[in-house]
Formats: sequence, C-alpha cells, structure tokens
Amino acid sequence: MYPDSEILFPPRCIDDLADLRGSEWQELVQRILSLPNNHKEVVAFGLMMCKMGSCLTCDLDSYRASLGCCTCARRTISGFKGDDDELLERYYEALDEVEAFIENKEELPLSAKLLLAKDIPPISQR
Repeated sequence: MYPDSEILFPPRCIDDLADLRGSEWQELVQRILSLPNNHKEVVAFGLMMCKMGSCLTCDLDSYRASLGCCTCARRTISGFKGDDDELLERYYEALDEVEAFIENKEELPLSAKLLLAKDIPPISQR
C-alpha cells in the first residue's frame, strides 16, 4: 500500500497545484484553499481533478498509485494540453455539476447531507 494514495483526489493536494499554470489558475487555487473542504467549490475542484486524472480507474497496483495522489495531480495539471481558459472551463463545468447535485438537499444521500452539514476548517488552517 502506498502512503500517499487515496481512492479519490484528496483536497490536501490542492496546494501542490498552485504554481503549475498562469495567474488565473493560481487565483483559483488560492481561493479554493481558503474554503472549508465541504464547500461546493472544493468539491467541484476535486470532481474536476477526479475526471481529469481518471481517479476512478486507479488502483493500488497501478503506476499512478505508486506516484501518490499529489504527484499524479501535478502531472495531470502540468500535462494538460489546453490553455488555462480551457482548464478553468473544466472547473466551472464541475462546479455546475456539483451545484445541480446539491440543489435539492432532500434527495441527497445521507453521506452527502452529513458532509455538507459539517464545519470543516479550510485546508490552509490545518
């Protein structure tokens, strides 16, 4: 088992991505870092990273898992062939998807309700 590998993109890796792109990307990362882990923007950022990095196809025997999540995430962002505008568009698409999901809290699974209800400190305050 690799100590730095998790099932999905972990928010603790967001800070490692700040220096990889231009100023708009850096501003986005800094804003995300100031939010609690259960904030919809942090969840959207994680969703974007899961999609881009194919987190759901990673397993402990894979090369990606041996790198660890933070290294894999850095490789995903630095290797993205599009420009920063395209990358930010992917983030906003993920944010739209998260907002649509949580729009009706009555239909959310219990685990999602609990996550959204908790007061989790921002990454930068841990």
